[in-house]
Amino acid sequence: MISFEKQAFELFVYQYKHNDVYRSYCDLINVSPSDVKKITEIPFLPIALFKSHRVSCAEKNEMIFESSGTGGPVSQHYIASLSAYKKSFNAGFAQFYGAPSEYHILALLPGYLERPNASLVYMCDDLIRQAKHPHSGFYLDQFETLHKTLTTLNQNKQKTLLIGVSFALLDYCETYPTSLRHTIVMETGGMKGRRKELIREELHRRLKKGFGVNTIHSEYGMTELLSQAYSKGNGVFQACASMKVFVRDVHDPKKVSLTGSGGLNIIDLSNKDSCAFIATQDLGKCHENNTFEVLGRFDAADVRGCSLMTA
Repeated sequence: MISFEKQAFELFVYQYKHNDVYRSYCDLINVSPSDVKKITEIPFLPIALFKSHRVSCAEKNEMIFESSGTGGPVSQHYIASLSAYKKSFNAGFAQFYGAPSEYHILALLPGYLERPNASLVYMCDDLIRQAKHPHSGFYLDQFETLHKTLTTLNQNKQKTLLIGVSFALLDYCETYPTSLRHTIVMETGGMKGRRKELIREELHRRLKKGFGVNTIHSEYGMTELLSQAYSKGNGVFQACASMKVFVRDVHDPKKVSLTGSGGLNIIDLSNKDSCAFIATQDLGKCHENNTFEVLGRFDAADVRGCSLMTA
């Protein structure tokens, strides 16, 4: 089996050659494949460039996923192959949770569901179809129906996964506080301007109390990635096999480490046709056991000097 590092190096060479935006960025910071000796020396493209450029190695695409945005420009991820995305998120889900068919999968994703080109909705729709259970599906603002469904599944001791955006999960459990014993509650983050932002500990405390569960699971993904990471409690994430997370110095973006605190950089091997090397706007902490935490966000100050931002 080819190692993650070898695949990353090969993908770097390929994307440097075929992705014009990525190559331009590498040239601007004076890094070429011949300069790179370690995986941490591979350039990570500032994620903000997905808002202003077509970041792709392919001439054609099957779909364009878009981020939600808050009034400004949104990120666009040009997907050359939807089958590659399906393969990636199904492998990640199976790695941590097993087969979707083992669960009743309920999705509470207002703010996403209204957008047909949201990658999270596409993923959940596919998982729901695989679940093949009559109660599986999307529940937009149907809190009463969702409450009846969760109550029935809980009474019948049915294995259930409720995945939802943070503000909607809070709205629901404040309206219908309950005690679930056979349900995984998974938040995907985001108040989307609907509620006051909360630190993770407070968010999870309220959700645990409202749903009557001992732990809150979390999904970490984004429009610009095809892979996900999952947390089974306490906000400590583990990346799926196609993904590795690093930390960069907030004052020196070229200084990238396997452990420590700073900006989060991600290699996503599933992103073969766009860019596999992403410098996110998330602040976090990487641990020695390949787990990581997300501590907050910062603005694009570290890339404002990049001429591509105004090109």
